[in-house]
Amino acid sequence: MQHDRHGAKQPERFDPARAGVLDDTARFVYVDPERVVALLDAPASATILDFGTGSGTYAIEIARRLPAAIVLALDEQPEMLARLHAKPEVASLRNLRAIGSDELAPYIGRIDRILALNVLHELGDDALASFAALFADGGRALVIDWNADVDRPVGPPNDHVYGIDAARARLESVGLEAESAPAFPYHHAFIIRSL
Repeated sequence: MQHDRHGAKQPERFDPARAGVLDDTARFVYVDPERVVALLDAPASATILDFGTGSGTYAIEIARRLPAAIVLALDEQPEMLARLHAKPEVASLRNLRAIGSDELAPYIGRIDRILALNVLHELGDDALASFAALFADGGRALVIDWNADVDRPVGPPNDHVYGIDAARARLESVGLEAESAPAFPYHHAFIIRSL
């Protein structure tokens, strides 16, 4: 099942044929997994959802750093999940589970932390609004996306992503309260708390 893309800024879904760029750990220079984990501020035994995991590069890093947590790597594109399953390190991470959208229902209301990395510009209204139903009590989301307000040598074109104010407005347009978090060189970041 794929979500309706109404409201998405980027006109088309990420092409799985380009998934190699998602595997490139050079990305860690400008979105450091240690900082991501620190901003998630997850309890040791949290259930963490990597919403739109792509090829799972960050889900793997989170699972390595938080071995008592359950990390759910969610993507609506089967090609992305197949790419994640094919990675040798996945077999050794017992706390990492790759799931499709049709497998999410048992986790509704049970997610302690959501990571939405580089997907805000791709999410339609219904997918973005679904965050609220996913949270366990005290849950929160960390939304990190490309910043259209800065010159970047990487990432989508600026007209496909949001600046800081537009990103906050986008989150609030579906009823999510967005609190600014420390930014990254080419990305803005927001914390969304369960209400």
